[in-house]
Amino acid sequence: MLSIFRDMTMTAETGEWSQQYIDGEWVDAADGDTITVTDPSTREPLYEVPAATAADVDAAYRAAANAQAEWANAAPARRQEVVMKAMHSLQERFDETVQHLVSEGGSSMAKANIETENTVATLGEATTFPARMKGEHSDSNIPGKENIVERKPEGIISIITPWNFPLVLTMRAVAPAIAMGNSVVLKPSSETPVTGGLLVAELFEDVGLPDGVLNVVTGKGSDVGDAVAGHPDADVVAFTGSTEVGREVAAMAGRNLAAPAMELGGNNAHIVTADADVQEAAEAGAFGSFIHSGQICISINRHIVHEDVYDEYVETLAAYAEGVPTGSVHDPETIVGPIVNESQRDKIRGYIEDTIDAGATLVTGNEVHEVDGVEDSLVLEPTVLSDVTNEMPTACNEHFGPVAPVIKASDVDEAVEIANDTDYGLSGSVYAGDTGRGREIAKRVETGMIHVNDQPINEEPHVPFGGVGASGVGQYNADEVLHEFTRAKWVSVQHEKRDYGF
Repeated sequence: MLSIFRDMTMTAETGEWSQQYIDGEWVDAADGDTITVTDPSTREPLYEVPAATAADVDAAYRAAANAQAEWANAAPARRQEVVMKAMHSLQERFDETVQHLVSEGGSSMAKANIETENTVATLGEATTFPARMKGEHSDSNIPGKENIVERKPEGIISIITPWNFPLVLTMRAVAPAIAMGNSVVLKPSSETPVTGGLLVAELFEDVGLPDGVLNVVTGKGSDVGDAVAGHPDADVVAFTGSTEVGREVAAMAGRNLAAPAMELGGNNAHIVTADADVQEAAEAGAFGSFIHSGQICISINRHIVHEDVYDEYVETLAAYAEGVPTGSVHDPETIVGPIVNESQRDKIRGYIEDTIDAGATLVTGNEVHEVDGVEDSLVLEPTVLSDVTNEMPTACNEHFGPVAPVIKASDVDEAVEIANDTDYGLSGSVYAGDTGRGREIAKRVETGMIHVNDQPINEEPHVPFGGVGASGVGQYNADEVLHEFTRAKWVSVQHEKRDYGF
């Protein structure tokens, strides 16, 4: 039954990371303070990283400003070479990187391998951007005039990244920004400062990226997040995280007239029609809800199932939930590992309890999974809830856990209405017996992305990624990120004397 999950093995160890990266130098925080990073599976300390200050942030932006113009003028082949070498370096350090994701981020071996593979592909796509920064000519209404539209880097890109997929969500912004001739100030999550930041800096340092083009400041968002999001030298602020925080980040960016690039929360629906293959739909649903313990912005937040197959679907999904290997991710067989921290775990359990109190039925799960040698485990058993309505807490909130609320729908129209009854519009999926009909249903669901006869956790570097509504502003990947991190400049040339009429 669990063939949907890949068999992986562990081969690398973690290291120590005691300094941040500013202007090509590894430096302590200005006041010398540090924060402790812990392993979510063992709850043991991994290492101390600098707790950046506002002075560190200012130093990072000074370095970025000093380096940007020269880097923008570097030949496209030079920028491509650096990104390509970084890609090769990551391939060489693949196993080590996987282990960092396991230990620091609580990733299962399956998820860590997939994330690292996707990051390699993201770097590969980024190598194409220097050659894709093409301008165009346009005819003019004025005799003797030539219109030229050039594409230029925006300048300094502020990047604030989350803990759930730290490596790939960081690299999907950093690599294109650098390839296009921008400089970067990166603030990774304090939960994953290595895989979301310091490892990225090391990769680019090792391949000869000029000093100051990439700067990484580590610390808590509550201490330096505002300094990065609202820095007056930023030209674009790229943020991935919750909608609540994203609104504040976009507001701070806007006050400095920096362009926001926001990929925010989701409340993604998995619609299952009456003619769907229930076994396949539930298999996809299990992957979409339980991989990485549901801590993914594009995971399934709601299963919306036709009443004719509802009971069979709930039973099948529960069987998958009960069979998924759960526990410490240091066991290579584990698929459902720890929630990132205690407050997040308790928040998820609160949503579950409140949903049950509102009338839902607990089919399976909602227990803390004990891990040998760990006091107060962060691992939550995969949970399936039936008799859920769209207003219940696990359905109307982005619960961000291994939780599968299953909602009954009388027909396709009701299923679409339920799916669209949310402020979010990130991703989703439709499982139908006929793919053509599935596509017609998908067209009616108001999201930036949707997948037919699959689940929502899909990302490919050459395909646009982004949402609508409360799920964000702007898009990543493909030509969309090219337009986020560059600007058009109109240059006109008057080749003949112009008659101004006076």
